Amino acid sequence: MAGNAEHNTEIGIPAEEHGAGFPPFDATTYSSQLLWLAITFGFFYWIMKNVAVPRIAGILEDRKDRIAGDLGEANRLKDETDAAIAAYEQALAEARNKAHGIASDTRAKLKADQEARREKAEADIAEKLKAAEAHIAGIKTEALSQIGDIAGDTTSALVEQLMGKAPTKTDLTKALKSAMN
Repeated sequence: MAGNAEHNTEIGIPAEEHGAGFPPFDATTYSSQLLWLAITFGFFYWIMKNVAVPRIAGILEDRKDRIAGDLGEANRLKDETDAAIAAYEQALAEARNKAHGIASDTRAKLKADQEARREKAEADIAEKLKAAEAHIAGIKTEALSQIGDIAGDTTSALVEQLMGKAPTKTDLTKALKSAMN
């Protein structure tokens, strides 16, 4: 190991050989540094101008077109939705009108049917009333035709009870005629 120690000795280089300090701050190399800075800046500027910026601009343009297309599609879908809503509202209004028409027709038919039944019932009642009145008139006529006989029999019975003797038929007829006039 002692042999290795001899080889690892530091070699001292004087500071004058290295220069005055950090090379970028050396005033003697400013002109070459500025030249390389201008060349590098120009190269990167050219790369940015001809490669990076057009790609970014293309991406932005694609996004702008996609957004415009999506907005156009959204507007188209909105218009279709509005049209569908309008068609739905119109169909609903037509259905309501149709339902009201059907209800009105049904009411009118039911009213007409009810009116026809009422008129038929009134006609039937009128016929029955006429028949009843005719029957009553017949009974009345029959009863009135029998009144003379009933009155004669009743009067004959009363006179017989009061006087003890029945009146003659001619006397009874004369008395009834004078009483009825």
